[in-house]
Amino acid sequence: MADNSFDAIIIGGGPGGYVAAIRGAQLGLKVCVVEKQHLGGICLNWGCIPTKALLRTAEIFHNMKHAEDYGLSAKTVSFDLKKVVERSRGVSAQLSQGVGYLLKKNKVTVIDGEAKLNGPGKVTVSKDGKALPSLSAKHVIVASGARPRALPGIEPDGKLVWTYFEALVPDKMPKKLLVIGSGAIGIEFASFYRTMGAEVTVVEVLPQILPAEDAEIAALACKQFEKQGITVITSAKVTKLNKSKTSVVAMVEDDKGKSAEIKVDRVISAVGVVGNIENIGLETTKAKTDRGCIVVDEFSRTAEPGLYAIGDVAGPPMLAHKAEHEGVICIEKIAGLSPHPMNKGQIPGCTYCHPQIASVGLTEAKAKEQGFEVKVGRFPFLANGKAIALGEPDGLVKTIFDKKTGQLLGAHMVGAEVTELIQGFVVAMGLETTEEELMHTIFPHPTLSEMMHESVLDAFGRAIHI
Repeated sequence: MADNSFDAIIIGGGPGGYVAAIRGAQLGLKVCVVEKQHLGGICLNWGCIPTKALLRTAEIFHNMKHAEDYGLSAKTVSFDLKKVVERSRGVSAQLSQGVGYLLKKNKVTVIDGEAKLNGPGKVTVSKDGKALPSLSAKHVIVASGARPRALPGIEPDGKLVWTYFEALVPDKMPKKLLVIGSGAIGIEFASFYRTMGAEVTVVEVLPQILPAEDAEIAALACKQFEKQGITVITSAKVTKLNKSKTSVVAMVEDDKGKSAEIKVDRVISAVGVVGNIENIGLETTKAKTDRGCIVVDEFSRTAEPGLYAIGDVAGPPMLAHKAEHEGVICIEKIAGLSPHPMNKGQIPGCTYCHPQIASVGLTEAKAKEQGFEVKVGRFPFLANGKAIALGEPDGLVKTIFDKKTGQLLGAHMVGAEVTELIQGFVVAMGLETTEEELMHTIFPHPTLSEMMHESVLDAFGRAIHI
């Protein structure tokens, strides 16, 4: 029985769970992770990583088709979809194995099975319907993740109507595709499939695609998507799907009640995710839930002493890097350290479509709503030497400052490689950097990062290159 007693049991081996486990082991805790499917969770196996592998393929394919723009010649450019998918799955498999290695290296016990809470400090585990020995611990962390949200009447069927699971492993390229939802997941798939040749239509219920992004950045991105041939329909909803054996007719209704039909080969439902709070034994504890997530405090503690929740199951933003950071804070608190609570306003968001989108902090509209008098800086990719040399002249870097204090309130970008640039502004915000300090920072030339500097300068009327 002693072998089944731990300092901390973690339910779920996704980004939040495995990072919390490794950090706990580093701090001398005896830790166990129970994972029912794949180490690395949805992010590594069916989300962040495999989509980036697909999008990298799309990026190279796009560049090959435009080889003449760079003085090169690439004739009869084509692709093998099976090999494209195999590469993506191989990347995920390699990294999942890597997570297993890291857990083993840190002497974390990993149990392959399905965990369920059985009252305070107790966890039962089963595998293929058979009960495994029960576990106990003073601290239990729920990191059970999330699954695709299904809307009534347009539920995915895995054949004609896909979630991201099926969209990652197509057996053939659809000629016509409908994407419902224009958040990061929807737009990334729209970008991939359009670049690979599909006719793509995106339907968004809100007036703006990428609803979480700054309106100006979203509008610029939308213009680029439409230029690529993506049809974007906002302020509209899909009310019904009529399926045949090989196609789907979608009924789309706008905000004025006008309906239209769109016939496609496949539909991707990308309307968000919902936390996996069912069938994990929460009812045996005092933990509370709200809108599909477990209610926690700033250290991921639930209403049940000794029970914690991190990652997607603990609420938005549902991002892997948020889950990882949450896991570290949670386990360090358990170990008796004094970690700083996470500032959700400094969590960056990235969308890996073409062009890329990245942001952190307040949008211009949100800053004004909160009463700030703002100074806004903008710098276009078209005025940056590196962007022009790359053949990527479309994009914008936008910064938002408090006029009174010089505090950086938000940064928003659209364009090539902005997902790699945004961390500069994240660090700046974390260090409470002012506009003056950013102005005095020396950015290397020629780089895309120079636009970050110029955007800051522009906010205060000092831009050099525009």
